[in-house]
Amino acid sequence: MERINQSSSILHADTRLGSVHLTVPDLDESVAYYRKSLGFQVHWREGSTAALGTGEGEDLLVLTERAGAVHVPRRSGLYHFAILVPSRKALADVLWNLIQTETPIEGMADHLVSEAIYLSDPHGNGIEIYRDRPSSEWQYENGTVRMATLPLDYRDLLNERKDGPLQWTGLPHGTVLGHMHLHVASIPESEDFYRNQIGFQLMASIQGSASFFSAGGYHHHVGVNTWNGVGAPPPPADAVGLRYFTVLLANLEEKNRLIARLEEAGTNYEDRKEGLFVRDPAQNGILFVVEAAF
Repeated sequence: MERINQSSSILHADTRLGSVHLTVPDLDESVAYYRKSLGFQVHWREGSTAALGTGEGEDLLVLTERAGAVHVPRRSGLYHFAILVPSRKALADVLWNLIQTETPIEGMADHLVSEAIYLSDPHGNGIEIYRDRPSSEWQYENGTVRMATLPLDYRDLLNERKDGPLQWTGLPHGTVLGHMHLHVASIPESEDFYRNQIGFQLMASIQGSASFFSAGGYHHHVGVNTWNGVGAPPPPADAVGLRYFTVLLANLEEKNRLIARLEEAGTNYEDRKEGLFVRDPAQNGILFVVEAAF
């Protein structure tokens, strides 16, 4: 893969995602689901909020309860958050556990760059669990990475477990938040924001209805689509769904360059104690955190 040059308009190649923050109507039910079906462990719980992950390292998922919150369809917001496991064997373990716990699965796909399982939590938050193929196997066409939605050979995937233990201890160390996929109101506005203001690079697009962006040549850290309708309004503040997700910046200079791009575009932001908070044109929240301070 060709090495990407750093510039003031492109995010550093070491940029990655940190955690996703969701609103749920019932914290106990949500925590139980993520522990039993997906193998998360609770890192901490305080009041109406709980943070989950692999049991060590960074939080991956932060859930905040809002009693009475409901899923509101046909809006911008979360399409799915995507948990990246470190191996094909780890993905097979997840699938095996979903079968054992009789957890509903909404789909499975081979995307050429990855293999993925799709489902939703009890309150309608979309989830993808996936593993990447080695980047040396990715294919490119006209300067963009080739991705597709093909049937996943789940029997072959489960063969990865044939010599493994019968019990599963949960998500392995090395599991991360791989990407976010969002419903938006406009692809052109989103492309301008994520490319020109944030500094991601466009990696692929689907017939003007979806675009995929990344730093460092990854297939995508952020995907956006208008599948809920062009012009879809944001959900109400008390709805189930995305509160915000975090992007980990490589250093303080990256934050300063990001601020300069946002100010040049006239985009509002908040420089909070915990990080730089901004909303995309569809009002999806993003918190940028300097990696060294995380």
